[in-house]
Amino acid sequence: MPAVDDARTLGRARLGFADAREIQEFVETLERYERGELTPDQWRAFRLLRGTYGQRQPEVSMLRVKIPQGVLDGAQLRALAEVADRWSRGFGHITTRQNLQFHFMQLHDVEKAMRRLAEAGLTTREACGNSVRNVTACPYAGVAPDEAFDVTPYAEALTRFLLRHPLSSTLPRKFKIAFEGCSQDHALTAINDIGFRALASPTGERNFRITAGGGTAILCASGTVLFESLPASRIFDAAEALLRVFQRLGDYQHRQRNRMKFLIRSMGWEAFRAEFERALAELGAEAGRATPGLDAVLEETPPDRPRLAPPAPESVAARVGAAPLRGPGIVPSARPILDVTDAAYTRWVETNVRPQKQQGYALATVSAPLGDVSGAQLRVLAELAEAYGDGNVRTTLEQDILFRWVRQSDLPALYARLSAAGLGRAEADTSTNVTSCPGAEACRLAVTQSRGLGRLLAEQLASRPDLVAAAPDLKLKISGCPNGCGQHHIAGLGFQGSLRRVGGRALPQYFVMVGGGVDSQGAHFGRTAAKIPARRVPEAVERLIALYTREGQDGESAATFLRRVELTRVKAALADLESLDEGDAAPQDFVDLGEDKAFEPETLSGECSA
Repeated sequence: MPAVDDARTLGRARLGFADAREIQEFVETLERYERGELTPDQWRAFRLLRGTYGQRQPEVSMLRVKIPQGVLDGAQLRALAEVADRWSRGFGHITTRQNLQFHFMQLHDVEKAMRRLAEAGLTTREACGNSVRNVTACPYAGVAPDEAFDVTPYAEALTRFLLRHPLSSTLPRKFKIAFEGCSQDHALTAINDIGFRALASPTGERNFRITAGGGTAILCASGTVLFESLPASRIFDAAEALLRVFQRLGDYQHRQRNRMKFLIRSMGWEAFRAEFERALAELGAEAGRATPGLDAVLEETPPDRPRLAPPAPESVAARVGAAPLRGPGIVPSARPILDVTDAAYTRWVETNVRPQKQQGYALATVSAPLGDVSGAQLRVLAELAEAYGDGNVRTTLEQDILFRWVRQSDLPALYARLSAAGLGRAEADTSTNVTSCPGAEACRLAVTQSRGLGRLLAEQLASRPDLVAAAPDLKLKISGCPNGCGQHHIAGLGFQGSLRRVGGRALPQYFVMVGGGVDSQGAHFGRTAAKIPARRVPEAVERLIALYTREGQDGESAATFLRRVELTRVKAALADLESLDEGDAAPQDFVDLGEDKAFEPETLSGECSA
C-alpha cells in the first residue's frame, strides 16, 4: 500500500494515510528538544500530535497508531507485528477507538516504528493530543443485514478531509467522531463530539442524523440532535463548522473542562446552535472553497481477489507458542489449541459468528482478551484474512478483531487455525468479553491496575457459565480513572478505579456503576452504587447478577433491569462488601490486582486519554 495522502476513497484498495515528511520532522524536533532549544511543554505538544505519549515510567513512551474505521489489510497487520516484536513488548493493545497502541517503547525507537508503519500506509498523526482523533465506524458496515447504507466510505472521506486539516491540530481539546449505519449504535455515536447515523430515504437518497456534544468522563453527556436529516454530501461542512466554533470559543485554559460538551453547557444549546449556523454560513460564502467529492458509492461486493492457501494449524501453533512476550505489566497468555472439539466450535459459532446480508458469507469475531494481540498472532491474522476473508480485518470498539466475507463453509477451518493461534475463545458477544483501559500499568492518570481486574473478572465469568447464561448481554467495562477510556460510564456494570485509606494505608477500590448503555434514545450513564475494595469486585458481580435473576421481569435484559431498579436495592445488595476497616482487611487487600507489591497510588499530569 503506498504511503500517500489522497482525498479519494477506494474501498478495499484504499490509499495510505502516512506522510514520510512528518517522520523526518519528528526526528529533527526531538533533536532540537534534546539540545535544549524547546521546552518540555513545547516538545510534549508536538509529540502528542504525532501519537507519542509519555507513560508513568519516565524513560519509556506509548505509541498510538491511527486506524481509520478499524480497517487493516495484511501488509498493515504485518507492519504492526514488526513494531510489536522489535520495539515494544511483543504485543499491542487494541483500544476502544479501534486504534492499536504499543507501550514501553524507547523514545528513539519511535522514529523506526513510524517508518515501518508508513511503509504500510499507517500514520500516528493526530492519534493523540488536542486534535481530531480517529474517526470510528461500525465494524459491520457494508455487510450488516439491517443497515441503512454502508457508512465506511463517508467515514473514510471525512478522515481524509480532516487529517492534517489546519483546524485538526489547533483545538482546545481532543475531538471525537463516529459513524453508524445499523439500527443498533455499535459505534457509540451518542458519546462522540459528532455522531453520524445513516438514514436511507424511500427514494434512495443518503442522509445522516447528526448529534453533537456527546462524551463521558467528569461530565457525561449524550449528543444533542443537530440535524434530524442532512444530505450525505454536506457532512464536510457540518464537521468543519462545528470545529470552527469549538476552536474559536472553546476553553484553552482548563484542561479538565474544555471538551465541546462543556462549551455547549456554558453557552446553552440555542446559543451554540446559532454560532454553528453562523460558521456554516461562513463556509458557504468563502470563495474558492473546495472539499472532496462524494460520488455515488457502490455497495460492498464479494472479494474478487484469489484466496491464498491457509497456514497449517500445526505451523500456526508453533509460531505463536514460540513468540517471546515480555513485560513490564500483564503479559497475555497465548495458549495454542490443536485438538478442537465439536462443542467448542458450536459455542464459538453461537457467540462469535453472525450472518452477513450477502448470502453465504459470515462475520467472525476474534476475541482478544484485554485487547492484547501478539506480533505472531497479528501475522497469523493477516494470513487468515487473505485465506478466508477479503484480505482485511476490522478492529472493534470492544477491543476485538472482526473477519468479514468468510464463506460459511470455511468457518470450521478458520476456527481450527484461530484456536491454534490461541485466538479461538468464544463468548465475544457475552458478559465474559470484558473491556479495560491500560490503567496504572502505563497511564499517568490511572489510579488502579484496571487490566488486573479485567483479567480477574474474565476468569471468573469463564469459570461460571451459569452467570454468563443468566445475564449473557451484560457488558462489563473498567477504567483506572474517571476519564473513562474503558467506557465504564456506558456499561451495564462499570468499574472506575479509585483508592481509600484504611489504617493509614492506601487500598485499591472501584466505584461500581450500574445501568449504563447506548440505545436508540442515546446514551444512558451508570449510577454509582458502591465503592468496593478491588478484590471484592467479583463477588459484587455475582450478587448483582443474582439480584437481576430474582427481580428482573420476563424478557427484560440485565442492562435494562440495572437501569430501572431502585438504586437502594443495588446498594443493599452490596453494602457489606463496601464496608472495610483495619481489623477486617487482609494483607492482599493492600496489593492491587496484577501487582505483587503494596499499593502505592501516584497520579501524574495526564496524557493517556483515549
